[in-house]
Amino acid sequence: MKEVIDFIDSNYERYLDELKEFLRIPSISTLPEHSRDMQTAAEFVAAKLKDAGMNKVEIFQTEGHPLVYAEWLGAPGKPTVLIYGHYDVQPVDPIELWESPPFEPTIKGDNIYARGATDDKGQMFVHIKSVEAYFKTYGSLPLNVKFIIEGEEEIGSSNLTSFLKNNVELLKADAVLISDTSLYDVGVPTITYGLRGLAYMEVEVVGPNRDLHSGTYGGAVPNPINILAEMIAKLKDKDAKITITGFYKDVLKLTKEERQNFKALKFSEKEFARSIGIKKSVGEKGYSVLERIWARPTLDCNGIVGGFTGQGAKTVIPSKASAKISMRLVPNQDPKKIEKLFTKYIKQIAPDYVNVKVTSIHGGYPVLAPLDHKATKAAARAMSKAFGKKTIFMREGGSIPIVVDFANRLKACPVLMGLGLDSENLHSPNEHFNLNHFKLGIKSSAYFLDEFSRV
Repeated sequence: MKEVIDFIDSNYERYLDELKEFLRIPSISTLPEHSRDMQTAAEFVAAKLKDAGMNKVEIFQTEGHPLVYAEWLGAPGKPTVLIYGHYDVQPVDPIELWESPPFEPTIKGDNIYARGATDDKGQMFVHIKSVEAYFKTYGSLPLNVKFIIEGEEEIGSSNLTSFLKNNVELLKADAVLISDTSLYDVGVPTITYGLRGLAYMEVEVVGPNRDLHSGTYGGAVPNPINILAEMIAKLKDKDAKITITGFYKDVLKLTKEERQNFKALKFSEKEFARSIGIKKSVGEKGYSVLERIWARPTLDCNGIVGGFTGQGAKTVIPSKASAKISMRLVPNQDPKKIEKLFTKYIKQIAPDYVNVKVTSIHGGYPVLAPLDHKATKAAARAMSKAFGKKTIFMREGGSIPIVVDFANRLKACPVLMGLGLDSENLHSPNEHFNLNHFKLGIKSSAYFLDEFSRV
């Protein structure tokens, strides 16, 4: 391993130059005008995989953006790891808030600033470089490696989902290594073992057949905005418990060990509140902040529309109002079941003098990776060696739906070796990535390949 680590150290500046080249490609998957850039990014990834030493590299065209696949299966009898990442990025709006051009990588202190720096180009690129370090020093890898790098993570991964369904044997692996999550704190090696799922709904309330003058009709007809607001308020009680009948029935409770692990983390509720400009945190009674955002289900109204919202005044009672409502789900909760429970409950609490329509927008299942799996343990040892500290385990409040598909279809353990930080402005202006974590990530990946090959 010393030769591999020495190679990484001596080639770091080249790695950084290549990352800059990658970050200059404006691979915004949701905007049609960047379709050519998406192809360019896929070709860049394929070229770097070939340069690294992977002996089979292929770009698969889809109905959307290309998938890049690579494999090296020269270690018979050894485990196989599938490495996943994505080369697509979020739009850059609002552009005026960027302190440097979003597609001109800029280094300030320990950070590199650019769209995609932490989500997910910088994090994904570490694995290509760790593989290269092995090939350049030993001429081979200690285990079998496959890559699947997509260009649609930011828009739902629909074509990867279809590809996975039809190519289970091609992607078959013992573990799926993913770096698209976060470290708990600067310099703290972290394995994320749980992700929440999602049920995202829209509720529309319709009253009169047209907008009405509030003076002529006010006080005699139902106001959809008022009614919708009252309905939303009934979805939680005074202790922030969700009131939907049967909502908590399948929730997997935290183990005593998990709660102790959460308590042991250095977490300041005051600092948490200060960092986002609120007076104090709120939430479900009886649970800590970390438990609420990592391991408890939630319900939030994400947007509400109705009536006149322009400048000035227009006194109307609107014909309709609508709201987008998301529910983050935890292990054992089924989004399809929650959608039905939500719909039934909304219909129950709606007055009979308005019409209510409930629509499911999209959903995803939660993930809970086994802490005792050989791949999870190997990853923890690997990160500890690279960072020089004990690896911690945490859950994360967000969702990565494709992780569930990997786990279910490939029967492979997901290993979420995050290298970013929640504070690095992913999806926001001035996105950046800590370059110390970039370098330590390459070493963590290299150590993982060695550790997992020995199980």
